[in-house]
Amino acid sequence: MEHSTSLYKTPAHLYAHLSSMAFPMLTARLSESTSLSNYTKHLAFEVEGIPRFGFVPGQWLSLTHTKPDGEEITRAYSIASPPDGNRFALCLNRVQDGFMSNYLCDLEPGAEISGQGPFGNFILRPPLRDTIFIATGTGIAPYRSMLHWLLADPARHQNKQFWLLFGSREEKDIYYHDEFTALAAAHKNFDYLPTLSRGGPNWKGLRGYVQEHVLSIVGDRLDMHAYICGLDKMVRANRDLLKSLGWDRKSILYEKYD
Repeated sequence: MEHSTSLYKTPAHLYAHLSSMAFPMLTARLSESTSLSNYTKHLAFEVEGIPRFGFVPGQWLSLTHTKPDGEEITRAYSIASPPDGNRFALCLNRVQDGFMSNYLCDLEPGAEISGQGPFGNFILRPPLRDTIFIATGTGIAPYRSMLHWLLADPARHQNKQFWLLFGSREEKDIYYHDEFTALAAAHKNFDYLPTLSRGGPNWKGLRGYVQEHVLSIVGDRLDMHAYICGLDKMVRANRDLLKSLGWDRKSILYEKYD
């Protein structure tokens, strides 16, 4: 499978299982393609033929395309937007020698894609608690969906406190930075905490890896939820840290992108 931090590594047998299930194929038209960095795109789509595309924030889609040689390629990508009519968005990296990621990043507005879904259980679990969301790279995608949905309605967020701890290498790699900054300014119960492992001299925010800042947020609390999304090494580091602090594993939800 393609190696991508925007890609859920779904085993081949699970793809076969999903394709045999009663999930109808959907066709979506690209409405907008925006560069988030030199190798990362935000792609906005509209599903054709339906007024509303239903999904739960945090879920993913399985997209399919046939290569010129006839080989059918299927890859899974997180939905990076909250439910909004028949629209959804993706956030993905170009992957060297990765057919699907480059195909999608090269699409022009008006182009169509085919897929199935939504799938996945990396979703907000009731009852809602104070929550820390931990991400690196395009692991930010499901949190963009979750947080916009949560904070849009007081009945949803219930005035719980949310922290988004988002790790990147350099400042140019902080996807949706202005958007999350504005969201935090508008909601007293949301703290946005980007941290850079290779921040330049003018960077005024946090430095280092995400796991270095978790303890300052959670302290000795055991009554929170933690969501972790990104590459396996980061996910394991944060899971191990939280478990060492006495957290119940059921309070730690994670999605690995490799």
